[in-house]
Amino acid sequence: MFQIPNRVQGIQRNYIVYLGSHSHDGSDRTANDSYSVQAITESHHNLLGSFLGSEKAREAIGYSYTWNINGFTAKLDEAEAAEIAKHPDVVSVFLDRGRKLHTTRSWDYLSLEKNGAGHPGPLWKAAKFGEGTIIATLDTGVWPESKSFDDEGYGPVPSKWKGICQNNTKAGVPCNRKLIGARFFSKGYTQAGGNPTNQSFLSARDSEGHGTHTLSTAGGNFVPQAKILGAVKGTAKGGAPRARVAAYKVCWPPVNESECFDSDILAAFDAAIHDGVDVISVSLGGSADEYFQDAVAIGSFHAVKKGILVSCSAGNSGPLPGTVSNLAPWITTVAASTLDRKFVASVQLDNGLILKGESLSGPLPQNKTYPLLSAAQARAAHATVKDALLCKPKTLDPKKAKGKILACLRGDIGRVEKGKIAAMAGASGMILCNDKINGDGDLTADPHFLPATQIGYRDGVALFRYISSTKHPKAYITPSTSMVNVKPAPVMADFSSKGPNTIAPYVLKPDITAPGVNIIAAYTEAKPTDPSEDPRKFPYNILSGTSMSCPHVSGVFGLLRAVYPHWSPSAIRSAIMTTARTRDNARNPILDSTLEKATPFSYGSGHIRPNRAMDPGLVYDLSVSDYLDFLCARGYNKTLLKLFSDAPHECPKHARIMDLNYPSIAVPKLKGGSSITMTRKVKNVGKSPARYAVRIKEPKGVSVSVKPNVLKFNKLGEEKKFKVILKAKWNGTADDYVFGGITWTDGIHYVRSPIAVYVVTA
Repeated sequence: MFQIPNRVQGIQRNYIVYLGSHSHDGSDRTANDSYSVQAITESHHNLLGSFLGSEKAREAIGYSYTWNINGFTAKLDEAEAAEIAKHPDVVSVFLDRGRKLHTTRSWDYLSLEKNGAGHPGPLWKAAKFGEGTIIATLDTGVWPESKSFDDEGYGPVPSKWKGICQNNTKAGVPCNRKLIGARFFSKGYTQAGGNPTNQSFLSARDSEGHGTHTLSTAGGNFVPQAKILGAVKGTAKGGAPRARVAAYKVCWPPVNESECFDSDILAAFDAAIHDGVDVISVSLGGSADEYFQDAVAIGSFHAVKKGILVSCSAGNSGPLPGTVSNLAPWITTVAASTLDRKFVASVQLDNGLILKGESLSGPLPQNKTYPLLSAAQARAAHATVKDALLCKPKTLDPKKAKGKILACLRGDIGRVEKGKIAAMAGASGMILCNDKINGDGDLTADPHFLPATQIGYRDGVALFRYISSTKHPKAYITPSTSMVNVKPAPVMADFSSKGPNTIAPYVLKPDITAPGVNIIAAYTEAKPTDPSEDPRKFPYNILSGTSMSCPHVSGVFGLLRAVYPHWSPSAIRSAIMTTARTRDNARNPILDSTLEKATPFSYGSGHIRPNRAMDPGLVYDLSVSDYLDFLCARGYNKTLLKLFSDAPHECPKHARIMDLNYPSIAVPKLKGGSSITMTRKVKNVGKSPARYAVRIKEPKGVSVSVKPNVLKFNKLGEEKKFKVILKAKWNGTADDYVFGGITWTDGIHYVRSPIAVYVVTA
């Protein structure tokens, strides 16, 4: 028995005490057996009590994870946490870390009629629009009255469903046969100092809008004549429009710059797995951490073990390299790119120059040119030129701004907030200019408070040059109009986080890219409690971020799960990765936001193509045991493996990270003049018999060979191994990663895997 140690009294913080998995399947647990919720909760209390004493333990304990994840949370000081970590039953003790939603804020995403991922008509038909599947989001919850969650025409709730509607009232979240589940988790948020009832609802009801947006993007029903500000009208629909949906609220108004806490996220994963979902969509993240201290990695592993697909947003910290988050190989990590649709609002200058921009704002009051100023020219006496140019609060002089169109620079505060500040100063309009880092390829159509548009960096330079060189500059902003079949598309979003993977560089991340810019979906109609927020209500709204691209993939996952109910999560992920495209609709390589050629560190395997994913030909499959071998290769011992494994796992003697059967290849350190060999295995899911030959695109300065270079399959489900050998052609250090790929083809299917490699001096 452990004695209560002599502890140094310190600052108490919320810790997660992780014990691994339950020895009994939580989905079958009843209140009457030895594995009941009460018995597990009591065991957690007893463990904590052996350190703190019984009474203090009951005060300190928060969550008790009782279904699939085994562990609890507790308020501890650093010394207490360190002592508890030594207990033989404890696998890991880590701080309850805060995370953020992956939207670009200030209206910074379900598409109307057309989306850049390609209309999934054949897949919709085969999957019956996702009927029978259950898609869940871990987010800010849901606005249940949205027409996207109407249940007209739906039959009974699937018998496999074990979830609940927590606070199933009109003021809470009333569920139906479409929206079949809603839970909320706030203990971690409360422990961090947040007050759930202060700026939100003590239910899964969404006060922020983000959760409603992502849930409807993934599985929103068909809604004819959906519109936003009268500028857009069409049929709103999610990726899997006939799927059932469930909302797990884990994110709340920010406290200490965090919105979603690991303890709440783990509790939501535990519940969602128990409830019987098929897909979990997670549009949030934080800094990259080793897997045994990453709640999303731990929770998603438990989900994948049960056959549940998990997609996560890559993050909005681009375009800097090495910023991608949600890096576990069992997670599908999603980057963001543009659609082939724009909401064009151009700037017409008095000198005849036309600058194309994007907006969803209303028109100018009169069809005429207006005086044009740089916002710096309208600065208040006490304000700096820099702050005025950014249109920050209280930096504009109404006497100078009134009746003018102001040119503001993007950055520091929200885009729509800048327009609100310009409007409050009396401006007639605003032109929002990208800075150099935002480039020309990423423009966001926002529902501004005043007539406004956003233009790219080079056009912004031209605009300011015109202002500075003209005695009486004037401009006109054209009304917003919708354009489709825009080229080039897709283009990578400037905010989309990029590789390489900073935790496991041999695993290429992100995995895939999907539409994440100017995405229209359902939204909250709650009245904001913060007076600085936009008071307008939109049943449908436009947002951007990897938060919005992630549920696009989740919706496709729901469709593919309906078509292939027995495929593993890794097989379905392989299908979307190996069939993705790396060229835009002009048949040129996908570009980044600066209109330079993008790389797999931006888009992973490419832009998702749902219909192609339905018939991939071959898949790279992975089992739970394969993932555990990967962790062995990373140096995980038996204690750390208990984080993920239900039973003791015997590590192979020669496990290698590079041999993980991933659909992409990354080599962070190839010594000049030397070679490296990796093993992969593909399963035939197309036709039989089948013969696949390999095509190779070599990275610059690296030779690539594949052995054998032909694979013959005699039956469906048959698997074949092959080796990929990379050799540096000379002894030297490359300036950066170089990229290539291999493609297996039978003349019908093209099974493509990207290669990223960095050559260093031997």
